[in-house]
Amino acid sequence: MAFIDKYDFELLKNEAENLVINELGRQLETYAEPMCLCNDCVLDIAAMALNTVKPKYRVSLLGTLYASTAMDEKGYGTTVRDAVFDAIEKIRKNPSHDLRQDEGEEDGMENSDEQ
Repeated sequence: MAFIDKYDFELLKNEAENLVINELGRQLETYAEPMCLCNDCVLDIAAMALNTVKPKYRVSLLGTLYASTAMDEKGYGTTVRDAVFDAIEKIRKNPSHDLRQDEGEEDGMENSDEQ
């Protein structure tokens, strides 16, 4: 039996993912610049932000409670907010695909002036 088959690694969770995804949703709701919100771009933003924040791994419910207070910690909350903002800016300016004017909203392009 392989090592990975002996243990339930599905229980190992990085709570930073939830914190980054929630913060990403908050920031995109109020983001003023037009940008692509296709699946690839949003996932690129999340991945970039997650690569810059300290992970918050947990295994138990107690670990979830500990990690859920992380955004209340001044330093970690600021780090997550800044990482998400910086990732939004970078991906907006450099999406991993070509943007075509004629496809706009079909590909998830949002413009704050049209909302």
